[in-house]
Amino acid sequence: MNVLTFVALIGVSFGTMALVVVLSVFNGFENVILSLFNSFNPDIEVRLREGKSFHMDEFPAEEVLNIPGVLYLGEVYEETALLVYRDRQHIVKLRGVDENYQNITGLDTMIVEGDFQLYTGDHQNLILGQGVAYVLGANIHDYLNPLTIYVPRRGRVSGIHPAQAFNASSNYAAGVFGVQAEFDMEYVIAPISLLRFLSEYDRQVTSVMLAIEPGFNPRIVQREIDSLLGEDFLVRNRFQQEEFLYKVMQSEKWAIFFILTFIVIISAFNITGSLTMLVLEKRKDIGILRSMGASLATVKRIFLFEGMMVSAAGALAGLLLGAIVAWLQIQFGLITIQAEGTFIIDAYPVKVNLWDFILVFFTVSFIGFLASFLPANKIGDFVTANNN
Repeated sequence: MNVLTFVALIGVSFGTMALVVVLSVFNGFENVILSLFNSFNPDIEVRLREGKSFHMDEFPAEEVLNIPGVLYLGEVYEETALLVYRDRQHIVKLRGVDENYQNITGLDTMIVEGDFQLYTGDHQNLILGQGVAYVLGANIHDYLNPLTIYVPRRGRVSGIHPAQAFNASSNYAAGVFGVQAEFDMEYVIAPISLLRFLSEYDRQVTSVMLAIEPGFNPRIVQREIDSLLGEDFLVRNRFQQEEFLYKVMQSEKWAIFFILTFIVIISAFNITGSLTMLVLEKRKDIGILRSMGASLATVKRIFLFEGMMVSAAGALAGLLLGAIVAWLQIQFGLITIQAEGTFIIDAYPVKVNLWDFILVFFTVSFIGFLASFLPANKIGDFVTANNN
């Protein structure tokens, strides 16, 4: 192995390692972000295609629960409200939930202060988003100053005083959750009975949340629910509830993959250079092979195989190095997140995906084939020039 071939091997190896490590880090971040969203969103959500709310008497709840794989069903009513604490106020999305909410989502695991407790005896509690609590300066241990909720009354309201246009309720906060900035700044969780009281409804809901039993395919269960409910209802899985986020993360991942692939392509030029030099050095040997009866195609295949071996060896070495780096980061968190503020993780997350390794190997091998094909294909010109 000459120096140029060794340099080509090292270049391909480090390019492959960079691809594997970066893709694994992207997988890790994706896994962390989606776990946060999944703690707030259910496995399946059912809403009206048109309109805001519907009555539970119009929804075949028993038939949905009888579908194999459906574990829990929860009723949800959401309303925009004004939340006031002392002299501060904030517009929030008030999400009313029933007792199954904890079984359907993992929000109770994201409590950063207090407890996920919707009721204290007969008293209805609020669970504040971390951003909402910060904006209001709310203290969940302040029992002298409750939070006041204002929700617009239904229909036309007669009267001069503005307060007559709202239904109001004073409640204490039992806990604070921290999921993601978008949710934390907007959402407040409350018992659905409180929302129905403020909205002057009986059994109205804006959505129905479903939990799928482990081991069942959510997409198959989703199709069965969709077939049962018909065209009036929109049935969405976790991906569809945050479809834009999923697409953005996938786009970023593939953009980085193609950028790093260009780096591997540049490294592969070393293979072209090393094979070209090798052909020049072996012109006499090529002539001997030709005189012994070897066809030009056979000689081309020899050099093409040489280049493919270099690229394949570099790819395998890079995959091994990438796997080692990923394992070290998973086990020991060697590279920490150096930034101001409080994060839910201290080190860069890593998740190894077998399909990424397969994709990277075949991508690098294909680039190596293209880099080897050009000098191998030019052997005929070198032989002709040598004969002249």
